[in-house]
Amino acid sequence: MKNLKQAGILLILLALPALLFLFLRNSGKNHYSIGRYYPVIDSTSGQVKVGKQTIKGKESIDTLFHTVPEFELTNQDGKQVKGASLKGKVVVADFFFTRCPGMCKKMSSQMTRVQERFQNNPEIQIVSFSVDPENDTVPALRNYADMYDIKTEKWQLLTGDKPQIYHLAKYGYFVTAKENDPTAQNLEDQFVHTDKFVLVDKGGVIRGYYNGTNRKDVDRLITEIDILLQEYEQ
Repeated sequence: MKNLKQAGILLILLALPALLFLFLRNSGKNHYSIGRYYPVIDSTSGQVKVGKQTIKGKESIDTLFHTVPEFELTNQDGKQVKGASLKGKVVVADFFFTRCPGMCKKMSSQMTRVQERFQNNPEIQIVSFSVDPENDTVPALRNYADMYDIKTEKWQLLTGDKPQIYHLAKYGYFVTAKENDPTAQNLEDQFVHTDKFVLVDKGGVIRGYYNGTNRKDVDRLITEIDILLQEYEQ
């Protein structure tokens, strides 16, 4: 009996180094996963909404996920930008207009944090779509870019065909962007647009939504961009 106990203790001692190695190796890995989003139709209203695909806590690998559609717009330097140019990059997108006196300023201030954090990473691209393209001409976008020290190579402000932009918001990113009351004295009442930042992966699949006026939520965005980049490295 004594010999059996001694043998058992010896086996445990011999196994400890291997168990410790496995613990340390796995504890150094990030097991946090980011979901993928796809469109769903609300059975009551018929409206297109966005759903997140997970199965037993894991994403389904055989689901054909929605991808952001193609577009062609103009940036703050007067250059044409196609959606295809974003493929192969991790994209953060939002919707704004330069005359917006309140929410857009908060969003742009927070987006500058994303620009600064990933300034030297060519895999990251920011795009901001104007919901007021008639007033957001190239010079207006250029002035706005100068106001927030926006670097074109990292952050593109886009204007162009209004129906295309609104369609892209609703059916591409599944967010709100539309004209509300163009005669309203309060500029913020003239347009209705989302306060969300949308994270899109290199394949054009939506991976997250974040409140662009909330610092903590933008912190979460920055963290999840890092996690997404780690996924590509593995």
